[in-house]
Amino acid sequence: MTSAPSQDVDIYVATAPEAARPKLRQLRRLIRGAAPNALERTSYGMPFYELDGRLVYFAGYKSHVALYAAAHAVATCAPELAPYLSSKATLRFPLDRPLPVAAIRTLVRFRVDENREKARRQSPRRVEPMQPATPLVGP
Repeated sequence: MTSAPSQDVDIYVATAPEAARPKLRQLRRLIRGAAPNALERTSYGMPFYELDGRLVYFAGYKSHVALYAAAHAVATCAPELAPYLSSKATLRFPLDRPLPVAAIRTLVRFRVDENREKARRQSPRRVEPMQPATPLVGP
């Protein structure tokens, strides 16, 4: 099941710096394509995606768009994104260069898998009901 686009995110993109809007729309399509069941919301004044926990945030600025993901995810699954790192978990993509589509898709899918595995580990284990003890018969 694919989640519906958020009106809050529509508004965010529509009010972002004009030069950043095409990249924001592209980034949004990439994220939604890589995590079609993720909920699209806003927090801290920017869009984010949630599926068994938070996946990624994104934002638009005058000279770049940014993707905020877990730092270890970038190092683990998409080392080709390293040149775009501006801090531990912030990726900055200049507006005058193409987005690294395949690497972003890989990163988002990695975060989906990571969150699902974490949720699976944290869910209560199903315990089979105990069978009644067989009475001992004998001397």
